[in-house]
Amino acid sequence: MKSRILKNIEWPVLICVIILTIIGCLELFSVGGQSDYTEFKKQLLWFGISIPITIFIVSIDYNIIAKTSPILYIIMLGLLIGVLFTKPINGATSWYIMGSVSFQPSEFAKICVILSLALAVVKVQKNGREQVSKPSQLLKCLLVVMIPTRLLLALLIVAVPVFLIIKQPDYGTAIAFFIATALILIVAGLDKRYVIGAIILAIIALPLLYFFVLPSHAKTRIDVFLNPNLDPRGSGYNVLQSKLAIGSGKLFGMGIKNGSQTQLGYLYPQTTDFIYSAIGEEMGFIIAALVIVLYLILITKAIYIAKTARDDLGSYISAGIAGIFLFHMVENIGMTMGLLPITGVPLPFVSYGGSSLLTNFILIGLLLNISGRRKKIMFSE
Repeated sequence: MKSRILKNIEWPVLICVIILTIIGCLELFSVGGQSDYTEFKKQLLWFGISIPITIFIVSIDYNIIAKTSPILYIIMLGLLIGVLFTKPINGATSWYIMGSVSFQPSEFAKICVILSLALAVVKVQKNGREQVSKPSQLLKCLLVVMIPTRLLLALLIVAVPVFLIIKQPDYGTAIAFFIATALILIVAGLDKRYVIGAIILAIIALPLLYFFVLPSHAKTRIDVFLNPNLDPRGSGYNVLQSKLAIGSGKLFGMGIKNGSQTQLGYLYPQTTDFIYSAIGEEMGFIIAALVIVLYLILITKAIYIAKTARDDLGSYISAGIAGIFLFHMVENIGMTMGLLPITGVPLPFVSYGGSSLLTNFILIGLLLNISGRRKKIMFSE
């Protein structure tokens, strides 16, 4: 059985994430001299912890893992509520600090929400798409009038953690949840009318959110995105320095530990939000382009696994994971180039962060798990 699973696994997925992690560690080493290589050492430690956990995830059938999602979901909600009462760091209550170790529950929430949502949609479909014979089903339909039951269920599962994450505040992670939810529902067969309607509604809601909902610092980020020169020494400083760093790298880069913007501290935070800019400056266009290619391979493979999974549950989990990686790649790289507003979203496997790295490897473990079990395994007597 194990040999059959190993044979079916999409190994390019694992190869891509290993290369991305190595590139990230090299850049963390490059900038680590300013902090006694603390972040580089911690990242290597989390990398070492992530590998055996990934292997463990692959070894257990994902259907069994998904059945634990209700318990994980409750734990996740408790962590997200508790973190709101912690001491703010950089204006956000997003981390539990335990000595030299920090834990970000919103990263853990990605796993819980994807598993819970995928399992819930499967259960709704088994009970019938428009079944209203039970009072509970009828009540759901009455509450939302014309909205399908599965969409209501998705909104209920996703809305609570998203609300708690926005309260931190962490708008980037909240948007990632919506992208993952959308892909899961599309794969589940959600009518295109609702998808188009949601897009139109989002477009209409944007100006309302800007003027009446978003706090001042979020509005400032949007203003700077539209015009970075609006405050070149203040809010627009990071974006301008980021674009300068990427352009300075040219084709082959300035070399490890030789980037002027990176090494002299003009680029900040260079180990998390703007690590892609540091890579562009020190490793050049070729490696920066390779990073994008690796992500495209990873996301394409995730979508392929979703299409070829042995059951709907595997398809929905894979689609949600693809959505998470897609948003993080586009948003992080886009903001470093000034193409999207700054949201503080890390670059998966590359940016510094133990919670992020471990979560991403668990998601990869689920992908490999699903790909390895795409064909029916025959047991010998």
